Amino acid sequence: MRAETLVRAALLAAGLLLAAGGAWAQAAGSTPAPGGGLPLIIGQGPGGTSYSVPIQTLLFFTALGFLPAVLLLMTAFTRIVIVLSLLRQAMGTQSAPPNQVIIGLSLFLTFFVMSPTFDQVYERAWAPYNAGTLPAEQALQQGLQPMREFMLKQTRQSDLQLFARLGKLAEDVQPADVPLTVLVPAFVTSELKSAFQIGFMIFVPFLIIDMIVASVLMSLGMMMLSPVLVALPFKLMLFVLADGWNLLLGSLAASFAT
Repeated sequence: MRAETLVRAALLAAGLLLAAGGAWAQAAGSTPAPGGGLPLIIGQGPGGTSYSVPIQTLLFFTALGFLPAVLLLMTAFTRIVIVLSLLRQAMGTQSAPPNQVIIGLSLFLTFFVMSPTFDQVYERAWAPYNAGTLPAEQALQQGLQPMREFMLKQTRQSDLQLFARLGKLAEDVQPADVPLTVLVPAFVTSELKSAFQIGFMIFVPFLIIDMIVASVLMSLGMMMLSPVLVALPFKLMLFVLADGWNLLLGSLAASFAT
């Protein structure tokens, strides 16, 4: 896999949006400024409304601000970051690993899990668009299709039916025809459920250690000694001896393959 594929796929929406804005401006025509300078009016919008260069730049960067939301809500990032946060809470290490490490690890693990999907986005949308054989609108639709397939694969049928009912869609609508306004919240709800289920399985062994340590300290009459402080090294030892990072990260990555 090419090293730049992930970067290009992550910036696909921004690139297509910029190219679409340029193509729209060229098609709509421009009004040259006096003296051959930079034109103030770059094109005509719906209803004859004119957009200046600063306005189009503002619209572009406003749309660009949705890229973090796409990363958070349409990829594997949500499940991974919640599970890693629950792991830290179950171990009782408070700020270790820090938030920057958790977010960074979640980000790159997300790229690892999503790499087949990003490759499909690159092959179906970015490569033809970059070669000039596919218009911007069709490239955007082709690029969204692999993302839809990934979300549909990870979304529970009950969650999809819930939001389809709330969205007042037809009862016979096929999952492939569900709009993104219904699919995305259903996908996020399913990811939250999966993350908390995995978090429950993580909490159980650490909770058992807490109970054992608390019972031992109580039987010895050490009421003033914090069970959390005493149990922490035993939790760390259990996690290291069981090769916990390998098991957890491997299980997280494998959970998206089913």
